[in-house]
This record gives sequence, C-alpha cells and structure tokens, in this order.
Amino acid sequence: MSGVRLVTAPVIEPGTKVKGPASYFPSIEATYGRPIQDWLDIAAAELASGGSHMEVVSMLKRDHAVGHGHANAVVAYAKSALA
Repeated sequence: MSGVRLVTAPVIEPGTKVKGPASYFPSIEATYGRPIQDWLDIAAAELASGGSHMEVVSMLKRDHAVGHGHANAVVAYAKSALA
C-alpha cells in the first residue's frame, strides 16, 4: 500500500457503543489478526479501481478468507467514506 489513505479507520474508544459497520471492527481485528486500517486500505483501493460492493466483498472472502459479514462491513464503511 502507498502512504496515501483513501479511507481512515475510526478511533473507537474502549467502552464506546458503536453502531453500523464500524461495530464489527473490533471483532474483525481480533478474528483476522490485522488492524482494521489494513482491511479498509484493501477495500478502498478495490472500490477506487472500479470494483463493485459485492465484487470487493467476494475478493475479501476469496483472497483473504474473511467471513461474509465482516467483509460486507469493511466494504460498506469504505464505500460510505469514499462517497
């Protein structure tokens, strides 16, 4: 990844109740052992290259073994931030 971030991960303070796609981020980090910023960078780059929401979800599932719900949350957050 280059040094330019297309989407920046939110800062979630411990004990904060988060709604929407970001509510999955702590679980995604714990499950896959990578910071959410890594996943957002991958998804944002694919979206910026013209990938559709479901194409990027499918790529995360196929190439990175990310579960459907987690992949969908990452892509939804990235897509919203890029809009």
